[in-house]
Amino acid sequence: MGLRDIPRTAVGGYIKLARLPIDTGLKLVGRGGNGSAAKLAADRAEATAREAAATVLADDELKQDARKRHRATDERQRAAKLRAKAQQKSQQADAELAERQEQADQKRRQAAERAQQRKQTAGEAAKKRQQRAAETERKRKQASAKAAAEQEDRISDKERRARLEALETRSEALSEREEALTAADEAQRLEKAAATAKASRKSS
Repeated sequence: MGLRDIPRTAVGGYIKLARLPIDTGLKLVGRGGNGSAAKLAADRAEATAREAAATVLADDELKQDARKRHRATDERQRAAKLRAKAQQKSQQADAELAERQEQADQKRRQAAERAQQRKQTAGEAAKKRQQRAAETERKRKQASAKAAAEQEDRISDKERRARLEALETRSEALSEREEALTAADEAQRLEKAAATAKASRKSS
């Protein structure tokens, strides 16, 4: 180890010793990951401290190490930002997916409700059609029965009138016969009376 290595080693040891409580505290609170803002701030502070010591000691190697640490911290910071951005996009995508799923579920529920309503409406309409058809059939049968009864009444009236006319015709025929018989009896009686009178004239 050369003379220039001693202060460089001392600077590194001092910085590590100074960072020890910071790193321990970050680990205890769960923020000791490479991408955490506190860890990046501590790394950047270490790189700045190394760079300042390198300037004071005029140590180019220490200065180069400090620059590497700065670049590494920048890279980790960019990676942390990218991870955070990716996580944000993932969360946003998950939220949008959940919203679309909820909308799809809502549309399915609404479609099911509309289908159930259409089914119920169709069932009610079919029931009403059946009721109307049954009522129409009942009225048709009632009208048919009424027409048949009226027809039967008309036939009965016609038959009664025909029988009455036949009886009247028969009664008239009997009356005419009785009148003819009465006229014949009267003629016969008159003829007998005339014969008796004639016989009486002859005997006197």
